[in-house]
Amino acid sequence: MNTRGHNRFGGDVAVSGSRLRARRLNHPSPLWGSNGVAFGPDGRLYVAQFLAGQISAVDPATGDVEVVVPMDGPVQSPDDLAFGADGSMYIADLIPGRVWRRSPQGAYTLVSDEVKVVNGITCVGDRLFVNEMRPGGRLLELFPDGGEPVVLTEGLALGNAMQLGPDDHLYYPHMMTNQVWRIPPDGGVPEVVAEEVHEPVAVRFDQGGVLHVLSRGVEGIVTRIDLHGGGSRTLVTSGLVGLDNAAFDAENRMFVSSYASGGITELHPDGRTREIVPRGLDGPYGVTVDLGGTVYVADHYRLASPAPADEGEPVAVDGADGADGADASDASDAAGGVTSLTLMPFVHGVTNAGGLVHFTSQYGDVHTHDPDRRTTRRRVTGLNEPVGITVGPDGSLVVAEAGAARVVSIDDRDTVTVLAEGLGHPVDVAFDAQGRCHVSDDLLGAVLRIGDDGATEVVADGLGAPQGLAVLGDTLFTVETGPRRLTAISLSTGERRTEAEDLPVGQPPGTAPRTTPALFTHGMVGAPRPFAGLAAGPDGSLLLAANGEGTVWQLKT
Repeated sequence: MNTRGHNRFGGDVAVSGSRLRARRLNHPSPLWGSNGVAFGPDGRLYVAQFLAGQISAVDPATGDVEVVVPMDGPVQSPDDLAFGADGSMYIADLIPGRVWRRSPQGAYTLVSDEVKVVNGITCVGDRLFVNEMRPGGRLLELFPDGGEPVVLTEGLALGNAMQLGPDDHLYYPHMMTNQVWRIPPDGGVPEVVAEEVHEPVAVRFDQGGVLHVLSRGVEGIVTRIDLHGGGSRTLVTSGLVGLDNAAFDAENRMFVSSYASGGITELHPDGRTREIVPRGLDGPYGVTVDLGGTVYVADHYRLASPAPADEGEPVAVDGADGADGADASDASDAAGGVTSLTLMPFVHGVTNAGGLVHFTSQYGDVHTHDPDRRTTRRRVTGLNEPVGITVGPDGSLVVAEAGAARVVSIDDRDTVTVLAEGLGHPVDVAFDAQGRCHVSDDLLGAVLRIGDDGATEVVADGLGAPQGLAVLGDTLFTVETGPRRLTAISLSTGERRTEAEDLPVGQPPGTAPRTTPALFTHGMVGAPRPFAGLAAGPDGSLLLAANGEGTVWQLKT
């Protein structure tokens, strides 16, 4: 199969195999999440991609995307950016707490490494201001050419994207208290500008001086506040899940980003949208499918559902070329063949049974979600890096707790029982028809079977970082993320065969592995841990979470 098109995995993707036919259930995602945005001197829109650890430039006329700050460069986790008067790009590198200057010639200089959870960043002429996204955070002026930072104010309740207003005050949100504040850039007493603003994540002024406050919630609300008209408000519901930031061009067109689904979208004053760069999946990581054929994916910030891009034109893996699917035009968050079901706290592994969807969180939680009632309850908390999850024959939830090197079960009373411990780095679990539990360990390079007494036996070893697991009949399938292949293992004979190769999982070829650590603070987590999930469908197909390109693949004989 040769599937060509705009792909964040590094251009053309060519998955090879002999027995399986495959198709994408959604379009590849050109942007690996989209956070801070700002127009550069060249007229392009620059996009900070926190999850990818890179910055891309978007041509708003064509939607073309070019990576300008690569993921294997000095910047680890860019969350916001701004341009100075000389054309320098200033970058808020959130997790390590660094602020960078990138010169117009592409040279990097460290401005500061003393700002904790640095996020909001803006330039006022030659002056540079940043704030901290943490309880009790600070707003500071930094000096790129040297000098001690100046703290303008403290006590921010999670700061984020800010901007100088027409009244020469710096405006910034308090995400925890749903407020917008302002302060003179030379210091002074901060004051509240607006209260009871819906989940504010960014403040932006248009060319007419109207304040726009973006909401990070599921509805995609933008609150417009006319500061010259008595503070009158207008609410626009865009339907763009998880808005993050915005920028206005010289013609006063508003372009918005989404931390939850990526992409770049033009948002009209009446709420209409025009896609510039398609939205899609930030991951995906875990994947599952229910008896009705509905696919659920754990996409770090949300639970989402891909839909077949084009039922009539599957793409084969046996050498036949096929189409990528239908066009990506859509007025809702289903663009790119993906629908956001609900925002979730850093979902990673996912499974389903009996109409309920169960998932793990990188916060160490396990939750159960009812898609019909749209309710979610937390089952347990305090686990150490829970990843893959499945439902056992007795109805209990079984979780690969990678950070604790063990596998645990959770019963209907939410009691945690250790099934096996002393493993390497277990990442996924699956049961066979006989009710035996199998676990993949990407550190040991093995798939193990767990006995009733907690002892383990090797089913297959010498594997290349196996992660996702699924069982169909007598065959166990695993995703070897090192060599990027799908391997089938006979549970009766141990015989192995390669089902597909060159899978778009993991980082793009030629890039060094990211070592960005997880960061836990109020409402914030670091970059997702690598996980390429696998699930068996009721029709005998396999579903692969291709986290390298932002798609789900269906593979079937």
